[in-house]
Amino acid sequence: MKYLHNVSRVEAFSDAVFAFAATLLVVSVGSESGTSILRIDWVVFLSFSVSFFVLVSLWWLHYNFFRRTDYMDNWIIAINAVLLFVVLYYVFPLKSLINSMTGKVAMRTMEDLGTLFQLYSLGFFLIFGCLSLMYYRVYVKTKSTKPNIQLLFYTRHFGIYVGVAILSILLSKFQVGLKFALPGIIYGLLGPLCYAHGKLFNRKYQTDL
Repeated sequence: MKYLHNVSRVEAFSDAVFAFAATLLVVSVGSESGTSILRIDWVVFLSFSVSFFVLVSLWWLHYNFFRRTDYMDNWIIAINAVLLFVVLYYVFPLKSLINSMTGKVAMRTMEDLGTLFQLYSLGFFLIFGCLSLMYYRVYVKTKSTKPNIQLLFYTRHFGIYVGVAILSILLSKFQVGLKFALPGIIYGLLGPLCYAHGKLFNRKYQTDL
């Protein structure tokens, strides 16, 4: 007998993982702080703040996926599990990247900085790759019975994020523009690329997403 998947259980587990990731952030801040609770390390606070709100943004993207569809199968569960796994580790390369930029953590060589950028971009690639795959899976499985062009839009939208992450990884790997943080600056392409994609998509499918 085949049982129906319980979407609420998947969402509840996902929320628990996001909450655990936030807890790990707080614990790591406590280990980096000084011995006095009255003394605030503003660099540590900055890295925590950025990492926390990035985590909230990822939760929001995850939340929106489950608001846009109620479809669930084993593939969605598996991809979602990979996404949650990456989220747990993603915030730590991000914190290290911020700390290196503020001088909190010194990068001894360009190779060290390149490796850090690669870790950050790999996490970015995996997270948005998972989101794109989840949207694509739902679009393919439901387009014959319940077509939703919005799912195709977000499949391609997050695919742009994946492409930029790959470009950043390549720049970091070959140390192109590393002195000027080019592998990080390249993420500025997301704005114009996503805008252009939205315009072209709306024109082709006569929608207003």
